[in-house]
Amino acid sequence: MTPTYWTNVASPLGPLLLTAGPDGELTSLSVPGQKGGRVVGDGWRRDEGPFREAGEQLAAYFAGELKEFRLAWRTEGTAFREKVWAALDVIPYGSTVTYGEIAARIGAPRAAVRAVGGAIGANPLLVVRPCHRVIGADGTLTGYAGGLDRKVRLLTHEGVLGERVP
Repeated sequence: MTPTYWTNVASPLGPLLLTAGPDGELTSLSVPGQKGGRVVGDGWRRDEGPFREAGEQLAAYFAGELKEFRLAWRTEGTAFREKVWAALDVIPYGSTVTYGEIAARIGAPRAAVRAVGGAIGANPLLVVRPCHRVIGADGTLTGYAGGLDRKVRLLTHEGVLGERVP
């Protein structure tokens, strides 16, 4: 059985749970109470070593000093989910796109918007893979596995929402 390493990193969103495999690549980043988020499992090994770079980049992001994460990660999902998640990676800091735009970017039909939303909701790397930058077609803030209050905080932090704070 492949060991899973984990640590917690303090953030304005609450303690972030980070996991990695033995190769040190980040495999998940969850917030407390996240829908579908990870929880520490039996046999997991707490070790801050594999997460030093992630911790430094997260601290810089929340301090307003970093706009693009440069971390090694490995996710496992269906081919469709991996395409959707890859489309999240190119959404620039401080901007938003709609679910329909993500569908178009991956070559999916307009009818696939719900499937795109499901894939985004299953994103295992909150914050670093910026699913918080995806909004409804009418501009509403919809669906965020970490909770809409955290989505508002992240978009406010990035300057998308001005001074609104939850």
